[in-house]
Amino acid sequence: MNSPANSPRSPLLLSAALRKQIEDEGVAAYPNECCGILIGSEKARKVDRIVPMANAFDPQERYHRFSIDPLLLASTEESSAAEGKAVIGFYHSHPDHPARPSEYDRTHVPPWNFYSHIIVAIEKKRPAAMTCWVFNEETEQFDEQSIRSE
Repeated sequence: MNSPANSPRSPLLLSAALRKQIEDEGVAAYPNECCGILIGSEKARKVDRIVPMANAFDPQERYHRFSIDPLLLASTEESSAAEGKAVIGFYHSHPDHPARPSEYDRTHVPPWNFYSHIIVAIEKKRPAAMTCWVFNEETEQFDEQSIRSE
């Protein structure tokens, strides 16, 4: 069981620079979804860096779907562990849709409450809202997680 200090429901710490990088990736990928991995400290729920990933989903569906290559995810987990860090979550964009998990997101994310899931809404090629979510294993829904700037 997670202690309060490292609970995924504690605020996620995200610097202004990393927030802007996620927004910029969303804009660059528009009208498709961008995606990537959050690397950081498990205990502090602090994002130290992000690892942009190519959207590996079917090219005809990337405007509303994303996928991260599992082999690239595994190698990112290994290299992060070697640095004393961990994969603490993922991010993706929602082009011209709210920054809320879709039903597809709910049924296709890893069903563990450890990961934080940042979603950035990109409206007409401009960043709009950014939110963060944690999957609730009991309800099988997402609970919102606050994002705090450091």
